[in-house]
Amino acid sequence: MNYPKIAAQMYTIREFTKTPEEIHESLKKIKEIGYDAVQVSGIGPIEHQALKDMVDEVGLTICATHICFDKLRDEPENVIAQHKLWDCKYVGVGSMPTEFRTSKEGFVSFAKEASKSARILKDNGLQFIYHNHSFEYQRFGDVIGMEIVLQESDPEVFQFEIDTYWVQHGGADPIQWINKVKGLMDVVHFKDMALDASEGPTQIMAEVGEGNLNWKGIIEACANNGVKWAAIEQDICQRDPFESLAISRQNLKKMGL
Repeated sequence: MNYPKIAAQMYTIREFTKTPEEIHESLKKIKEIGYDAVQVSGIGPIEHQALKDMVDEVGLTICATHICFDKLRDEPENVIAQHKLWDCKYVGVGSMPTEFRTSKEGFVSFAKEASKSARILKDNGLQFIYHNHSFEYQRFGDVIGMEIVLQESDPEVFQFEIDTYWVQHGGADPIQWINKVKGLMDVVHFKDMALDASEGPTQIMAEVGEGNLNWKGIIEACANNGVKWAAIEQDICQRDPFESLAISRQNLKKMGL
């Protein structure tokens, strides 16, 4: 089987990437941990060329990004130039803007608007990917929001970036959704879910392999469906975020990735 390659999602270490100097040091730490690629998201201001120089020096690839939808919609030329400079094919939108989230009609509008922007990217050799949270799994009558996005987006240009934690958080099955978007997902987010007994218990984000998600099934589904990249993300860490990235990487190596 062709397993996805692993990357570190920089949003995990956003508190350590607020300046160019911090970004440089953080990239070196990511490389030392054992990652060869990053997804750029949540970093402080830095010139595009400066970041490209840093990843080249350290020996990392930028496999994907997360940018806000407004930037993609309003500044497509800048987005295209940025990603081509970085040799980065996958342009990610990390979340649906709030104005689309409250109704079935809003979800339809987002799917159609995003598809228009995705078409521009495709025409320029890039690929749009959409990252879910759990709000997409709210129900509007007999259909859930994520189904609306799947049905109303243009499959020729619109891809998904399933986040395993957030699917589970929304009461759905990550493996089922990886299978649902077969052929429409090159990048996935690996994130585990555990329970914190001191809080009631309550769901918390955990390092991959340290929680309760079915990683054997998730990895097999990704391999069977042609997923190319698995970005390791942990929005909230219970320890140093670099240590969390290292634990996830070590656990995935034990699983064969």
